[in-house]
Amino acid sequence: MTLELDDIQHILLTRTPAMTGRYEFLTFDTPQAGRAWLSELLDVVQSAADVGETMDSSRRWVTLAFTWTGLRALGVPDQALATFPDEFREGMASRADILGDTGPNHPSNWIGGLAGDDVHAIAILFARDDAEHRRCVGEHDALVARCDGVRTLSYLDLNATPPFNYAHDHFGFRDRLSQPAIKGSGEPPTPGSGDALEPGEFILGYPDEYGPPTDLPQPEILSRNGSYMAYRRLQEHVGAFRGYLADHAGTPAEQELLAAKFMGRWRSGAPLVLAPDGDDPDLGADPLRNNNFGYRDMDPFGYACPLGSHARRLNPRDTAPNMNRRRMIRRGATYGAALPDGAPEDGVDRGIAAFIICASLVRQFEFAQNVWINDKTFHELGNEHDPICGTQDGTLDFTVPKRPIRKVHRGIPAFTTLTGGAYFFLPGIGALRYLAGLGKGGRP
Repeated sequence: MTLELDDIQHILLTRTPAMTGRYEFLTFDTPQAGRAWLSELLDVVQSAADVGETMDSSRRWVTLAFTWTGLRALGVPDQALATFPDEFREGMASRADILGDTGPNHPSNWIGGLAGDDVHAIAILFARDDAEHRRCVGEHDALVARCDGVRTLSYLDLNATPPFNYAHDHFGFRDRLSQPAIKGSGEPPTPGSGDALEPGEFILGYPDEYGPPTDLPQPEILSRNGSYMAYRRLQEHVGAFRGYLADHAGTPAEQELLAAKFMGRWRSGAPLVLAPDGDDPDLGADPLRNNNFGYRDMDPFGYACPLGSHARRLNPRDTAPNMNRRRMIRRGATYGAALPDGAPEDGVDRGIAAFIICASLVRQFEFAQNVWINDKTFHELGNEHDPICGTQDGTLDFTVPKRPIRKVHRGIPAFTTLTGGAYFFLPGIGALRYLAGLGKGGRP
């Protein structure tokens, strides 16, 4: 399978060495304003081929994506807009009940204007360092200022944790360790990650695990080499997490073990299935070993990695049917200043802002949210959600299997709160040109 790398936005296939950046959310007052803004950015949006050739020398990486209302605001014809799937047309905020976004996580509590229909576009501005970040933001601010009718609704500045490829979240866990490999991308799967998947699971216009593509948005130039992105901004309550560990485990070693049981991995990234009794940083840092395990034969009852842990829910591996149709690509970074070790909760907004990239928001992202993260009966547990990113209201449990008597932690508090989200369409490079050219006789 040959991928059109020069027509696929880089974020879909590559992870750049960005240490900082900004997500900027925009609205278009007129189609002409939106298209003028987009036209000036066409030459700075990198494809996967561009980034592959210039990774070492580039200092910034730009990605553009649009909501359904954003495509409409750019002037995409109604007949084309109607060919997009219902979930994308409705938007994330309107599907809160399906996703389990209730209570404090409900869109009525989101910040940055993300629950409204006037979120039209996102500009993802990743930069190698702070100086380049300031330059990129300044350039984009100047562009918005001269595009009368384009406004910034809100933005989020990022601070990815070095070293590159081993980012940690604010809870201290190594992040983004398990990603699917895509046929034709040139990136082989690591041991234990499963076979490389058909590109149509993530990129529109290619065969997926079931065969040739079907029901693609029209016209083809608009959907070809595109994808969907679910944006989730999760505030991490670091003080509450540390406090829970201190209150429900004894020694520092016991607290680390309980933290690992919640996550399914030690903070180093070492999986509990391979390191059940203690952390193994060398294992956690080794991509040839840190995913080389399964649950069905190696830990069927969850004595090492609890059945309801975060990692096991988000990637059930060989214990879930049809797993190849549920995989997702994850990109993102942390935001907010770190809470120093031993410091009490300081009220600072900190967390992780991630994109889940997939060809089907319903089959991949929404399934994961509804069935894996927020289903009380996942693995027949009975009264549990994901302990890290699931919706928690103080009435749910977390079970740690153990011989002879299991330990049930009752009344799990919320360690994270969803403070914003949206569904975006990530166009191919050719589709960006098509969108910029709308209004010129109806064609680019």
